[in-house]
Amino acid sequence: MKEKFQKWKKKECLTFKKWGRKNFSLYSTLRKEVKISVLSVAYFLLAPVFSVAMEPDTSAVKMEYDLEEIEVSASRTPALYSEIARVLSVIESQEIEQAPVTSVQDLLEYVASVDIRQRGAEGVQADINTRGGTFDQTLILLNGINITDPQTGHHNLNLPVSLSQIERIEVLEGPAARIYGPNAFSGAINIVTKQPEDKTLSARIDGGSYGYFNGNLAGSFNTGKIDHLFAGNRKRSDGYIENTDFGISNLFYSGQLLSEAGKLSVQTGASEKGFGANSFYSAVYPNQFERTQTIFSSAKWESFSKLHLTPVVYWRRHFDKFLLFRDNPDLYKNHHRTDVWGANLNSWFLWEGGKTAFGAELRTEKILSNVLGEELGEPVGVRGEDAFYTHSKTRRIASVFFEHVYYLNDWIFSAGAMANHISDREPGWNFFPGIDLSYQFSPALKMVASWNTSLRMPTFTDLYYSGPTNIGNPDLKPERSQIWEGGIKWNTPFFKGHLTGFFNQGRNIIDWVKSDGDQELWQSMNHTTINSRGIEINLQYFPNKHLGTQWPNKIQFSYLYNNQSKEQGELISYYVLDNLRYKFVASVNQEILENLTVDLKLTYQDREGNFTLYQNQKPAGETPYKPFFLTDAKVQYQIYPLKIYVSANNLFNRTYFDLGNIAQPGRWMKAGILFDLKFN
Repeated sequence: MKEKFQKWKKKECLTFKKWGRKNFSLYSTLRKEVKISVLSVAYFLLAPVFSVAMEPDTSAVKMEYDLEEIEVSASRTPALYSEIARVLSVIESQEIEQAPVTSVQDLLEYVASVDIRQRGAEGVQADINTRGGTFDQTLILLNGINITDPQTGHHNLNLPVSLSQIERIEVLEGPAARIYGPNAFSGAINIVTKQPEDKTLSARIDGGSYGYFNGNLAGSFNTGKIDHLFAGNRKRSDGYIENTDFGISNLFYSGQLLSEAGKLSVQTGASEKGFGANSFYSAVYPNQFERTQTIFSSAKWESFSKLHLTPVVYWRRHFDKFLLFRDNPDLYKNHHRTDVWGANLNSWFLWEGGKTAFGAELRTEKILSNVLGEELGEPVGVRGEDAFYTHSKTRRIASVFFEHVYYLNDWIFSAGAMANHISDREPGWNFFPGIDLSYQFSPALKMVASWNTSLRMPTFTDLYYSGPTNIGNPDLKPERSQIWEGGIKWNTPFFKGHLTGFFNQGRNIIDWVKSDGDQELWQSMNHTTINSRGIEINLQYFPNKHLGTQWPNKIQFSYLYNNQSKEQGELISYYVLDNLRYKFVASVNQEILENLTVDLKLTYQDREGNFTLYQNQKPAGETPYKPFFLTDAKVQYQIYPLKIYVSANNLFNRTYFDLGNIAQPGRWMKAGILFDLKFN
């Protein structure tokens, strides 16, 4: 510290944004740059807090980038990764750049606890589940803002950003209602985009099998005190089999204004997808087609006052046009428009007793449709179409929360609750408490344990959809769950990971079911109880830090075992009872020559349950899901400001099924070039 103070005396004041020493980690939660000239004053002003939270440390402060220091969104207040007493997987920017994927859906396939059930390739449409949940039970956030679609979870990953614009992805496993509110039933995924920088320009072009093309252009600059980032993306393919062609376009803007009082962040984006939907919703009709459009905007203020206030407002509009017969669109088609408005206020403060947070959220969800909702007195025209919305439904959700974090030597206790009221469901308020705790045995080893509860509201599709193969149920109840979880985390310079066991009890679980394979209609209903018991293991080893630079940069193994049981008579399930029982992911990243790296990933999946096999568009009996191995690889050469790569997905051309009769792509080759220039 002496050298740093001598530099300060010479008017060369240092600025710290990241704190490598854990005993200074609370500075990160202040959301300010801390200058060394005021460090001693700030330390003594905050001495009551530090005396509770940590032991004194007279060692020098060192600056380093470490996952443990990342501020994540796994609690109601700003929290460092090292403080979290839950299982939280973080995919960082370097791993995103090196992975042999070009979509968020494909990237999440490499998280053992996440089950991605792809319909269309390259981010066209995918159902996302965590720890055996259904695709409607995982909450999706963009920079901490809830973008979950109330029509159906099929649209939750209709993001206005491409993978090139994502800085990291945080996967919180298990119920998270007291953190994020309703619908964080089996987990939550927060997608964090890159932030505006002074002056940057990046361009990317990819091409590959099946007429694949992917183009990205992004740039950031500042005007006065405001930082701006603009990004655009266009992706297309002719399809890997008949009627699997697609086109995807994204536009995204984010801006930041930093002042002494706080930080204002705004984001807005739009996405459009048009795709052949071969057997997406029924193998009886392989010539389906769908077009979706998404518009999203939000604004957030983060104050730097002693009582930290973070108000947020957001709006999301989603259009969905579905054709049962692509070559004869007027024979059967559906139009849906959902609007979501929301506002929330999070507040927190530090005091001698720890860190206390409280706040509230109001959210309105509305749908206009020709089939979903209650019948309108007067039809509403569909924009740009010779069609009308004839049904509508609006519901309002109010939530309040409280959370407190207490530090006692090597213990961290966190407890809180969310109270929730839904306008058209069960009367009164529903309460969802939770408790987390951790104990730091040593700098390298930590014990964690938690108990949390949650709910999931029925989607408008669950409640009202009736069609050629489905019938809705307007009397559905919200799903409820509680989970017990415990395990250990370890963190050394060359070895990191966790081992966790969990038991999840779900009640009133919603699924589309039928009694036998020959019955035509799937009906939504509440199951009685579904219990999940499992373990998860994640091991990360960094040989180059331990054995030398000639060894791999990173070797990673992760494994999920999840055993589900239900308390109800036998039914054929379309979603709930065909969870992944085993999933294994292995990867290695190696620099084989200077600036030339190879990233190799292996996944194994073994799914429970059966699906109705169709032959010549007619049911041919029930068949079990077969386990499969997939291998992906990417070779990348980097020399500033260029990156050139070649990748292969499903390298050995395996035939496999994620969902029903929807065949997945065979070997898919891609090559691309990235130009990334920073002017400052």
